[in-house]
Amino acid sequence: MNFSSLIIIVIIVLGGAYFLGRNRARTVSNQGLRMHSLPGHYGALMALWTGVPALILLLTWHLLEGPVIDHLLITQLPAHIQAADPAQIQLAISKVYNLAAGTGLAPDPSLMPAVEHLAALNERTLILNSGIALSLCLICCAVTYRRIKPALRARTEMETIVNLLLLSSSGIAVLTTVGILASVAFEAWMFFQQVNPLDFLFGTTWSPQVALRADQSGSSGSFGAVPLFAGTLLISFIAMIIAIPVGLMAAIYLSEYASSNVRQYAKPALEVLAGIPTVVYGFFAALTVAPFIRVLGTDLGFDVSSESALAAGLVMGVMIIPFVSSLSDDVINAVPQSLRDGSYGLGATKNETIRQVVIPAALPGIVGAVMLAVSRAIGETMIVAMAAGLAANLTANPLDSVTTVTVQIVTLLVGDQEFDSPKTLAAFALGLVLFLSTLVLNFIALKIVQKYREQYD
Repeated sequence: MNFSSLIIIVIIVLGGAYFLGRNRARTVSNQGLRMHSLPGHYGALMALWTGVPALILLLTWHLLEGPVIDHLLITQLPAHIQAADPAQIQLAISKVYNLAAGTGLAPDPSLMPAVEHLAALNERTLILNSGIALSLCLICCAVTYRRIKPALRARTEMETIVNLLLLSSSGIAVLTTVGILASVAFEAWMFFQQVNPLDFLFGTTWSPQVALRADQSGSSGSFGAVPLFAGTLLISFIAMIIAIPVGLMAAIYLSEYASSNVRQYAKPALEVLAGIPTVVYGFFAALTVAPFIRVLGTDLGFDVSSESALAAGLVMGVMIIPFVSSLSDDVINAVPQSLRDGSYGLGATKNETIRQVVIPAALPGIVGAVMLAVSRAIGETMIVAMAAGLAANLTANPLDSVTTVTVQIVTLLVGDQEFDSPKTLAAFALGLVLFLSTLVLNFIALKIVQKYREQYD
């Protein structure tokens, strides 16, 4: 029985506890006693007390199992490996895991005691986990079963437990965000100890690779990120020029002008664009749009790069249209009909009502949709990598090849990297700047939403 099977068994026991608790409550109620809550509340309470403690125990052990077993395995390694540096110890432990899994590695006699110890530990922990988890389920189920009486406030207790679970989930989400920010900030701090922050934020040359000879230009790397920021803004700007007008007009048409039959088919067809993988958009941009722009520009006498910001921005704009149109359509439909009727009653036309009443009333939601689309554009990687290239050019010409922050992050972290070199740590500095940029955008959007929501509430 593996960990997944054990989770499934606990969930099955949880479901059984629900029906057992509900039937118990019905039996007590049929005896002429007035129950405080509905039978379903007693069943839900019994299911929660039966399954939640066991699931928390299993998940906690699953998180702690790796470090604990690694610590126990170190004692079984040869003495010369235990005395080595942490990297060598971790490499030996990884080899032990691979040998235990039977991945086809050549057996190492010096590691066989650790491999046998790992197999024994896995067997013991699985038996121990299974016994403790199932025993805890049965004990909690029995205790809760005996508690089911008319005086038990099952609904109140169940809601309290659910509230605690929801609060814990919210706390996990917040802590995860804080952990991500802390890890990125720490690595970025390590980078800024080696590279001047002013050179990074305002430098105009991006060449993070280390030269082969010390006399070569940029032998220590050039980390001026302005070309990356400029490329990100240029491609995002082109995408927004396409996505915002087209998406907003499509939303207005679907919500105000289209018949129910047209809307029934047009809106799902438009939202299909959001489900297409970005790599497909990248292929389309690289194989169709970019060559078309290059041929068209050459015919018109322009010097067009084979990979251009215009090609990436156009295709990205098409991809982002559903983010604007779908959300804006929902927001426009949420505007009370009384506002429209009042406008019509004052003699306004349909166009005037849409421009002067509906759009201002729906503006907070539209701004939220636009900011979501902007964040999606800034974070896009695949289309830019395939259609705009990897050249960090500082230019405002959409016909030139550019790159973005996200593409460079991927490039810097591909393959085996040393996480103590400026080249690799630069990815975390770029990630921190990208995080702060999106945070500022969200803050601005929140202020706009609050301003107009107060005006039209």
